[in-house]
Amino acid sequence: MIRKLFRIVDPADRPRFLRWIGLIVLFSVLQGSCVLLVVPVLRPLLAGDRAAAMPWLAALALGTAATGAVFYVQAVQGQVIADALLLGMHHRVGDHLARLPLGWFGANRMGRLTHSMSQGTTNIIAVPAHLMQPVISGALTPAVVAVGMVVFDLRLGAALLVAGLLLLVTHNWAQSAMARSFGAIDHASVEAASRVVEFARNQQVLRAFGRTGADNKLLDDAIVGQRRAYGELNRRAVSALLAFSVAVQAAFVALTAVGVVLALGGSLDAAELIALLVLVTRFVGPLLEIVDHGAALRMAAEDIDRIDEVLAVRPLPEGAVERPSSRGSVRFENVSFGYGDRTVLRDIGFEARPGTLTAIVGPSGAGKTTMLRLVARFWDVDAGTVWVGGTDVRDLTTEALMSQLAMVFQDVYLFDDTIEANIRLGRPDATVDEIRAAARLARVDEIIDRLPDGWNTRVGEGGVSLSGGERQRVSIARALIKQAPVVLLDEATAALDPDNEAAVAAALRALAEQCTVLVVAHRLHTVASADQILVLDEGGIVQRGTHAELIDQPGRYRDFWRERERAKGWRVTAGMR
Repeated sequence: MIRKLFRIVDPADRPRFLRWIGLIVLFSVLQGSCVLLVVPVLRPLLAGDRAAAMPWLAALALGTAATGAVFYVQAVQGQVIADALLLGMHHRVGDHLARLPLGWFGANRMGRLTHSMSQGTTNIIAVPAHLMQPVISGALTPAVVAVGMVVFDLRLGAALLVAGLLLLVTHNWAQSAMARSFGAIDHASVEAASRVVEFARNQQVLRAFGRTGADNKLLDDAIVGQRRAYGELNRRAVSALLAFSVAVQAAFVALTAVGVVLALGGSLDAAELIALLVLVTRFVGPLLEIVDHGAALRMAAEDIDRIDEVLAVRPLPEGAVERPSSRGSVRFENVSFGYGDRTVLRDIGFEARPGTLTAIVGPSGAGKTTMLRLVARFWDVDAGTVWVGGTDVRDLTTEALMSQLAMVFQDVYLFDDTIEANIRLGRPDATVDEIRAAARLARVDEIIDRLPDGWNTRVGEGGVSLSGGERQRVSIARALIKQAPVVLLDEATAALDPDNEAAVAAALRALAEQCTVLVVAHRLHTVASADQILVLDEGGIVQRGTHAELIDQPGRYRDFWRERERAKGWRVTAGMR
């Protein structure tokens, strides 16, 4: 555990960490020495020689004072290390996450990260704050006394060492018994954390279908599963603690019996017997706590392993080019990409020039969104090259690449702040007039007019106080204010009503006169004026051209268009009898 903890401590804090461990060891040795000093103090006192006992009594007093002082210093240092460790873990993991490929982040990992960085870090900092000293001292102090007892009486010292070894074996068995539940607890805790976050974020959907209480089976099962996992740990812990308690009490009785037998036989003086009784009485409690603390240490070790797994994820290699060779162009050259064993894109090649709008259409699962995310380097391609501004995206620094792109994806997230603050995120130095202009283009001004506090209205976590279409409009305004040379839009108008969709489509057309726009769309009439349309199917580009060119030739695009035209006449009707 010490090695694992040392590994995640900030390098600048490692010398202090080593000094703290040294203080715990020193405290344990001093504490054991104070117990041993009872023997030379009692021998002359029991013989009636007070003068001979005074130097040893002074040494005992000095040792006790030193022990108390060292304990105080190590306790303060332990808390300081715990505070620094908490801050350091969050900074280290946060900095690492910022360098990971964006495609690594997914819903299944959010629950893990939430658990690791909340409950997990709490478990870890408890080690230097509360757990390490009792465990080290609970094991080392009795060992010091046992070794010291050898000096006074070889037989008594040997008995203590044998008892210690037997307790060590029992302790390891108890820890192994409880450890079998840790994996189930970790899995159940992560699942419960994910479901609670899901439950909180999706209240609108859940309430619409009446899944807010006991009917929410996923949440209920996750919480019940967590309770069962902890119940199983508690059952194992009770058995382990009972077994270790019996072993400790048996050792206590056995050592006391050995001491009494030796004393009655005349081969052990009263001072040594009293010291033995002080030892076994004083350390029964700490020995029993070792199992309980040991379980907490094991859980903290598991949490360190989970954080290590995150830190072990290799970030995408950082490029060195700080500025692309040109501005605004996007080009795919023989690009292939897949998720694991599943190939998504095959030999994709096209170019989007500055001042043009390129639309990507095709059936669901064809790889349209993946193409946009490869431009943003959510992942690196398996083969071929993605060029932005005439430079391979792998050669650009992250800052340089992101400065070239403004993105609006299907999953819009707004921060719990005002609408103005959420738009300003696109360009923090934007003026108020520029923010208002972008808001008008995206029709956000219509939202402002009906909000109670206007521009100062907070939108709630994730933008929960706004509708899906309203969140999309704010996200589009955020992309517009950035004024990046390349704009990526994934279903940017999917959640808008026809009037707003037409307005945003007009804004995008105007935007395309200034920069390169790549847009994924299912509503084909919104991209009918695109400079080029790429038709994607089964991972490859099967058609390309303008709307007029593609509508006049047989193929997937004309089929899509005719299906959409027929769908315009559909009506949902309901009858009552």
